[in-house]
Amino acid sequence: MFRPTDIAAGTLALALLAAFGSAGARTSDRSQPMDIESASGVCETGQNAVCTLTGKVSITQGTLRIQSEKAVVTQAGGNPSRAQLSGGVTLQQEMDDGDHIDARSANVDYDMRNEVIVFTGNVNIAQRRGNLSGERVVYNLKTGQMESGGNGGRVKMRILPKDAQGGGQSGGKGSP
Repeated sequence: MFRPTDIAAGTLALALLAAFGSAGARTSDRSQPMDIESASGVCETGQNAVCTLTGKVSITQGTLRIQSEKAVVTQAGGNPSRAQLSGGVTLQQEMDDGDHIDARSANVDYDMRNEVIVFTGNVNIAQRRGNLSGERVVYNLKTGQMESGGNGGRVKMRILPKDAQGGGQSGGKGSP
């Protein structure tokens, strides 16, 4: 059963997912209310609590849209420490520069303490100027470093020239 304090703890942890997209994510999103929906949820109270949401979990905050079948948010010492999303995770967000990020993977594990996001299972991260796909992508929010590969799969990237038109077309030049 949900109680306001339980929901607040889970919501606080999920609010940190706004940083999920990258350092260029829409800054104004962080000041917007966050709406969370799911078919069911079980949340604990206390300094070391876990909140589990299941069944078409939907998280929206400004331009940020996250969907998954399950979200498990963990608190340690009263602070949000980890968010684990599973079951066909999708994320869309507008960036401050007007670009959009569209990320999809089977699972996402966000270590909030170390500011590291790990996408696993059929990962595809797309922006106007390119995309990255593979079985595993690790993104360090502190350093901006991205590591990809794993499970014998190939890492695939496409980077379009700065003046190319969006939409993933190869080699097309934009208008002057």
